[in-house]
Amino acid sequence: MRHSPVIPDRGRLPLAGGTASGRVPLVAVAHGSRDPRAAATVAALLDRVRLERPDLPLRVAYLDHCAPALGQALAGLDEAVVLPLLLTEAYHSRVDLPAALNEVRARRPRLRVHYGATLGPHPLLLSALERRLAGAGVPAGDPDTAVVLVSAGSSDARANAVVAGMARRWRSGWWSVSAAYASAADPSPAEAVSALLRAGAPRVVVAPYLLAPGYFADKVRQTTLEAGAEVVADVLGPAPELVRVLLERYAAAQRRPVPVAG
Repeated sequence: MRHSPVIPDRGRLPLAGGTASGRVPLVAVAHGSRDPRAAATVAALLDRVRLERPDLPLRVAYLDHCAPALGQALAGLDEAVVLPLLLTEAYHSRVDLPAALNEVRARRPRLRVHYGATLGPHPLLLSALERRLAGAGVPAGDPDTAVVLVSAGSSDARANAVVAGMARRWRSGWWSVSAAYASAADPSPAEAVSALLRAGAPRVVVAPYLLAPGYFADKVRQTTLEAGAEVVADVLGPAPELVRVLLERYAAAQRRPVPVAG
C-alpha cells in the first residue's frame, strides 16, 4: 500500500471536502504540557490552519496543564466541531475528552457538538514523517537505512497496534521500518535501535511520531542517539500535511461525527 507523496513545505495545499457545511466553529483540543514548546507548536499549527481557512472560526482547548479548558473554549457557542489534536486514538480520545465534553453538555444540553476523529492514522502523516527525515538529511526510501517509528506509547494495545501497522505500511524502499514506544509498551526506542544494529542494519534513524517537542521528544532523542542512531528527525510540528488532515477531519465530523460515549 503506497502512501501519498511528500508535499513541499510551502504554500497552500488543495483541500478535500469543500466548505458546504459552512462556518461551524472548530475547537481543536490538544493534550497540553508543562513544556511551553508544546503550546507554541499547537499555536503554530493552528495559525497555518487560519491562513488556509480564514473564514473558519477556530479556538483551541487543552485537556491538561494549559488553559483554556474545553468548557471555556466552548463558551458562547451554540454549535461546534470538537476535534482531538491527537495522533492516535487511545485513552485521551476515547475517555478523557468525551468525559470533558459530556460534562459541558450536561450543563448546556442545547449545545450541538460534532465530535471528530483523531489526526492519525492517515497516509499524509507518513509523508510528513518523510519530510522530517528529509530535513535531517535522510532521503526517502533509502535501502541502507532502517527507520524506527516512535510514538508516545499507550496502555491501550489497540493504539500501539495502529502505530505498528503504520510501520508495516511504510516499508517501501527502506532497509526496514519498525515501531517503538516512548512509554507504556515495548520495545523502547533505544531497544529498537540496538536490535536493528545487532541485526546488521547499515544505519538506523528515528522518526518521532509526536506532534510537539517536550519530555518524550527530548528523551527519545537522547536515548536513541546513545544507542547508536545516526539521525533523529524533528517532531511533526506544524507540517502542511497536518493542516490538510485537520481540515479533512473537520469536514468529516460534520458529515459523520464520531460517537461520544455516555
